[in-house]
Amino acid sequence: MVLEIRVGNFFSVGDEITLDLKAGNINTAKAKSLPDNVVDFNGTDVLKTVAIYGANASGKSNLIKAIRFCNALVFESHQHNENTVYNFQPFKFNTSKNKPSTYFIRFVAQEVEYEYAFSLTRNEILTESLYHYPNGRRAKVFERDENAGNTKKDKYSFASGSIKRPMDVAESTSNKTLFISRASQMDRDIAKLIFNYFHQSFILDYVAYSHKHAHEMITNYKGLLLSALKMADSDIIDFKHKLNTKKGKNIIANPKTEEVTFNEVDVEDLEVKTYHKTAPNVPFDLITEESSGTNKFFYIMLTILDVLKYNKVLLIDEIEDSLHPHIVDYIVRLFHSDRKAQLIFTTHNTNLLDLNKFRKDQIWFVNKGEAGNSELYSLFDYSDFRDTMDVEKAYLQGRFDAVPIVNDSSDNIQKLVNG
Repeated sequence: MVLEIRVGNFFSVGDEITLDLKAGNINTAKAKSLPDNVVDFNGTDVLKTVAIYGANASGKSNLIKAIRFCNALVFESHQHNENTVYNFQPFKFNTSKNKPSTYFIRFVAQEVEYEYAFSLTRNEILTESLYHYPNGRRAKVFERDENAGNTKKDKYSFASGSIKRPMDVAESTSNKTLFISRASQMDRDIAKLIFNYFHQSFILDYVAYSHKHAHEMITNYKGLLLSALKMADSDIIDFKHKLNTKKGKNIIANPKTEEVTFNEVDVEDLEVKTYHKTAPNVPFDLITEESSGTNKFFYIMLTILDVLKYNKVLLIDEIEDSLHPHIVDYIVRLFHSDRKAQLIFTTHNTNLLDLNKFRKDQIWFVNKGEAGNSELYSLFDYSDFRDTMDVEKAYLQGRFDAVPIVNDSSDNIQKLVNG
């Protein structure tokens, strides 16, 4: 479960912005009619879904990209070597490019709240810290500051007993590597818990399954997947799947001799055949004979069913891509009906801008500021916007700024059309 995310100085994000998933204090009738949109954690209501709107080039995707980069760094940085340059750009339009980029996340793993943060440049980690609330009170696990001195003892501080032989880990952690990443690799318990949260519980996109993994997932979720397809108004009444193995060629090139050799290898191929209500005995190949929307929805639902079953967090950019608005609405309702799973997504689908579906604190906007930086704010910040008002109409009219300003006068259109 995610409670809060802050990012600063990544891509179009200049000054630090905050995405807060703790529910606001809303006592309106419409908010009270949506009890399934929140989940309780230790007496605090937490949002199950967050929808992020904004014009093209406002920075919605950059926010998602920054979160993905920072989360992935946790489970990848132990592989980095001394010539690694991190794959992100700091904000370029002012002096921010000379400042560190920052990431902070407050989350819940195994019913304990954690705060994890780090800062970095494109070439090195600068600071890192982990706090937790094991007894409801904030307590330090460790802090790291690469500018605090010349030795590892100067740079690191640890709470007593929090990590087994922590300095052993610190000594083997370079300035290219997050301590949590290295400590997990070295079998430290709390570090493994944090590592596994980012690697297994915070899902950064719909999963691109290998054929073998997809086959296992379809086997595990076939009944639920078929029910989901039917509920989404598909006329698919059944499907069959099997993992085939066929012979293929592996090409090996020798750069010294310029010789090319071919090795015969086994290649796995997943075959999925669908059956429709109008012709229940006629098989259709999912990849080549079903629509791209059906194909995508089939595999999207594999990820979603797994996220829902294990109370994970799913992060999606442009959720409506290849999906009908009613399907997007269906996906959102699945998360609202679940126990603790969360969905964070960007969208242009204004059909969701409805206070009968979302609370005001679930609707967020990204807007490009005067300095070219992305600003993030919630509909909840507009205290004068009443629940009886039409959110979709107000958004399209530019009430919340996060829409494109299109100069589509007849003269301008004619100039473009006529060259």
